[in-house]
Amino acid sequence: MTPIRAIGKYLDQPLLTAKINKSIPALLTIGSGAVLYDTLEKTQKNKRKKVGLKTATILLATAISAISAPKIASVLTGRQGSKTLKQIINYNTKNVDKFLETHQVDEKLQNILQKSKTKVLSLKEVNELFSSKETENIAKKLIPPPDNIKAKDIFKEIGWLSIYGAVPVAGGITGGVIADKLTKDQWREHLPNKIKEGTYQYLANIFLCNIGAGTALAILEKNNITSKAARCVGMIGGILLTGVIGGSIIANYIGNKIVNPIMHQDKKDTRTPELLDLTLHTDDIATVSLLSGLKWIEPSLPLLYSISGYRAGTGYRNDNHSNTNDSKKNFSHKKC
Repeated sequence: MTPIRAIGKYLDQPLLTAKINKSIPALLTIGSGAVLYDTLEKTQKNKRKKVGLKTATILLATAISAISAPKIASVLTGRQGSKTLKQIINYNTKNVDKFLETHQVDEKLQNILQKSKTKVLSLKEVNELFSSKETENIAKKLIPPPDNIKAKDIFKEIGWLSIYGAVPVAGGITGGVIADKLTKDQWREHLPNKIKEGTYQYLANIFLCNIGAGTALAILEKNNITSKAARCVGMIGGILLTGVIGGSIIANYIGNKIVNPIMHQDKKDTRTPELLDLTLHTDDIATVSLLSGLKWIEPSLPLLYSISGYRAGTGYRNDNHSNTNDSKKNFSHKKC
């Protein structure tokens, strides 16, 4: 087995993915605490109580919605949710016991198989399991090979990803409104910027990237191109065209032509991409991976999408700093 393939198999262990999924609430809590601490450190002492309450409320709403997002998206799209740690352990135990009843393997491989029931295997152990002819079949059951998603399933998966990304953004906006009400800010005055930033984050950093990847994959499927390398390159190209390049333009247009009139705002603004926006496109790696049949990066989505949710909740707009209030200025430079 080549080193790259071994790494891929190691990362695709269902037990590893499930354990990362289980740690997401703790990771979000730690990250939120770090953002709150940093915000308070950069805020004048006489304003810390108000700013701290606002920041904590937005972070809490965003974190809760990000954790809930996969279940909500699965219910709305009918997509099968990820297996729990307990379900995977039961599955592994059943298959390993059944295999060992009818197969004789050396002590080293037997120990690896026993470990695989409840624990994540090391890279070396994964390599040994797949390199042995005796255990190759059971290895494929414990770490299933990725399946290429067919054209008919592409946009169902895109729908799941898009709803997944929308939930933290909506949660962030809701948290921002609650925060304004709790601190007696004029929440209606700040709502347009929250909606416009949410629109920007969702369209430019999430939805249009998914559409670009899915469209590219559908075109490749129609032309009977099944190479994983070609699929990845094609999807990345689709993401660049629709999300990175076109997403900002479309999001700003909607903000000025639709959101502003609804909110009775005459002022036009243009949200320009920043370094953080570009780094947020790392979630497109997850899109490409999932549409290529890989699952190992899926647990990172709540962490990535929560950044978009937080920014939407603060109503961040990078073109009009001079027009924002003091509390907004404390948020505007935040990058979690």
